[in-house]
Amino acid sequence: MIKRHVYQQILEDLSYFPSVGIIGPRQVGKTTLAQWLQTQLKKPSLYLDMEDEATYTKLLDAGAYLSRFLDYCVIIDEIQLKPDLFGQLRSLIDMHRVPERFILLGSASPLVIRQSSESLAGRIAYTELTPFSFLEIAHTHTLVEHWLRGGFPDSFLAPSDRMQKRWMSNFVTTFLQRDLQALGYEIPINTMSNLLRMLSHVNAGVLNMSELSRSLGISQPTVAKYLDLLEGSFLIQRVQPYFVNISKRLVKAPKIYIRDSGILHYLAQVTSYEDLLGHPIAGGSWESYVIEQIRRCVSGEWQFYYYRTHVGAEIDLLLITPDRKKIAIEIKLSTAPVVSKGFYESIGDLQPDHSYVIVPSGEKYPKAGGLWVISLEEFLKEELPKMMIEE
Repeated sequence: MIKRHVYQQILEDLSYFPSVGIIGPRQVGKTTLAQWLQTQLKKPSLYLDMEDEATYTKLLDAGAYLSRFLDYCVIIDEIQLKPDLFGQLRSLIDMHRVPERFILLGSASPLVIRQSSESLAGRIAYTELTPFSFLEIAHTHTLVEHWLRGGFPDSFLAPSDRMQKRWMSNFVTTFLQRDLQALGYEIPINTMSNLLRMLSHVNAGVLNMSELSRSLGISQPTVAKYLDLLEGSFLIQRVQPYFVNISKRLVKAPKIYIRDSGILHYLAQVTSYEDLLGHPIAGGSWESYVIEQIRRCVSGEWQFYYYRTHVGAEIDLLLITPDRKKIAIEIKLSTAPVVSKGFYESIGDLQPDHSYVIVPSGEKYPKAGGLWVISLEEFLKEELPKMMIEE
């Protein structure tokens, strides 16, 4: 179930760049992917795990140790635990600059990318490995199963709901108690835990920093730092508002989403599909799920925005393709959606090239103004590929 397009991109990068970075959250399969890559490499390989104490000790003098493996592809897992390695890797690459020198696996993107951009500029290509997307499992499982459990392999494939909940509990606890500390952040566990649960209840809403600050009893700059950490750990994403030169007052704060629906449902204590449908987070959960599934299908050159005026005209998702085409999307949990006047007003403001209402299921059909109602599965399988061909 390895992502075909991901490993093809990585293999292509390895044939040209001296180093390749694979980033993504913990437990998403980066190590498994690296083990598969070892079978595809054109040279011998060496796997080093920075969580292993003996390995960490060996790399205290990384230059001396790694210089013995000039003709190897060296795979370094959890490299964010030793960020000073990047400078030494630069020297080793410049000493013997050939493709397929290093594969770097990391779980904290801002730290990894910042360190590497300072040291490995022009020497590294990055790929993000995400949890399973719906299209990857659609031939064996339903959209409801994937939406409810999320895409982390061990969560999605858990043999029972009880074991799935237990896995999620361990994942969140490990992140709070170990991962943040390992990155050097002394953050009160209760504060971060409370923030995560608060975010589950404002998921898909406009970010209100003052409200979060007041509820947690910490400053807004501290809240901002914690949100940066969560986004850098691939747990949340912020979608920025789209600004145009029109004579309307626009909402300027980003919307915030928990990326994996399984984590969202665990934090909100949703235990079943029936429970989800009756829960206040249901609409926001569907919105965040749709946005994340689209994100996993398109290249990083696609831009994601939302649009909202102060009088309520809104587009849930505005996609800007690499060739600057606009795709306006309303996201509705109902299979018989009522499209608001505000959405049509927003279409008039932005003049998108395509307009859709994405729903969970059902046949595609047109509505007024060139708008199409379409299921998420058909949108991902039929509409998006056509637009990607047009890029």
